[in-house]
Amino acid sequence: MQDLSPKQIVKELDKYIIGQDKAKKAVSIALRNRIRRQRLAEELREEVSPKNIIMIGPTGVGKTEIARRLSNLADVPFLKIEATKFTEVGYVGRDVESMVRDLTNMTVNLVKQEAMKKIEKEAMDLTEDKILDILLPMPKPKRAKKVDAAEWDRVGQEAEKILSSREKLLEKLRQGKLENRMIEIDVKDTSAPMLEIFAGSGMEGLDMGLSDALSTMLPQKLKKRKVTIAEARRILISEESQKLIDMEEVLKDAISRIENQGIIFLDELDKVVSIGARSGGPDVSREGVQRDLLPIVEGTVVNTRYGPVKTNHILFIAAGTFHDAKPSDMIPELQGRFPIRVELSSLTKDDFIQILTEPQNAIIKQYVALLGTEEVDLRFQEDAIHEIASIASTVNDSTENIGARRLHTIIEKVVEDISFETPPRKGVVVIDAEYVQSRLKDIIKNEDLSRYIL
Repeated sequence: MQDLSPKQIVKELDKYIIGQDKAKKAVSIALRNRIRRQRLAEELREEVSPKNIIMIGPTGVGKTEIARRLSNLADVPFLKIEATKFTEVGYVGRDVESMVRDLTNMTVNLVKQEAMKKIEKEAMDLTEDKILDILLPMPKPKRAKKVDAAEWDRVGQEAEKILSSREKLLEKLRQGKLENRMIEIDVKDTSAPMLEIFAGSGMEGLDMGLSDALSTMLPQKLKKRKVTIAEARRILISEESQKLIDMEEVLKDAISRIENQGIIFLDELDKVVSIGARSGGPDVSREGVQRDLLPIVEGTVVNTRYGPVKTNHILFIAAGTFHDAKPSDMIPELQGRFPIRVELSSLTKDDFIQILTEPQNAIIKQYVALLGTEEVDLRFQEDAIHEIASIASTVNDSTENIGARRLHTIIEKVVEDISFETPPRKGVVVIDAEYVQSRLKDIIKNEDLSRYIL
């Protein structure tokens, strides 16, 4: 990621997203500026704030997909959440600070997994030693108040023989010849009753750290369990890895990543914007959400179970259709915190043709691969692809415009009978424009029916 220029970032996004060049350009610059900021002197670095983005456009044109692909590409702490899940204090819903806590929990787990991979070999060696100790334990002196030289000599001779046998056993263990052999190991007893707290609105943090505190107060119980060596290896590697990793370093690294590289994608932002000059009713709660979001976006400190997290340099990407409300209907303070606004255009018939065939995860490629698992060679003729795109465009114009999501509905209807008859129906199956029309002509003619089915 450090070597990707904005143009290269757009090129990577083009593999999955058709069109929407303005939006892709804006997010690629924002992402590259994150890397540039890391290279600044520390005094100046703190002064450079992220340029938050609002993506505006109808549903199904690629707003969420851009953010999702961006997170995969950047490999940075990323959280997608709907703004409609939040409400101001006093209304049913979640506290806005919970999104920072969710991002922290997720990032800590990811950094922990990375740390475990680094010490995987060491953990494996310790695990193999434990399994060998169970299969062929080393000799110990017989119980006595005083062990004489003769006893130590006996133990030493016996140990030499066992060490030779352990080496042979270790070789078999690494070759996988003992995987199904049953052994008895000590595992943590998880049957203890769980303490659960039911928190109301804005109180998700009430149980923060409580389970950790109780786990240190209560003694850890162990129980004997018979498992295969394959299962024992998995359990013991996890336990040894937990002992080897430095959790202080993990937490420090995770919080640093969130504060400097974190991205939060706020979807459906327009649903918490008051429409026009109306007041009262749900608009009271909507404006309350905006006021609660404001300090998080501006920059504040959120207390999490792993320590305080600053949100000053987290990049916020918001999205919404803004069909009824407008960005200018947001409270002025929040508007100012999203200086970059990009509009995503509605998809045309040509866009649909590209979406059906070009991306790496193209819909047609998915259906061909799915049915290919049952020896069905599904082939879409070019005229069939054009017909599907034309129908999608027509239905979007005549009913609700749901963008590329319409293609999923139409293709599912087209291949419904083929999917139903598989696996008995094997071999080459060709779909042409005539077949597409025969499956959909009655539905398209009846506008009321198409509203319900397509």
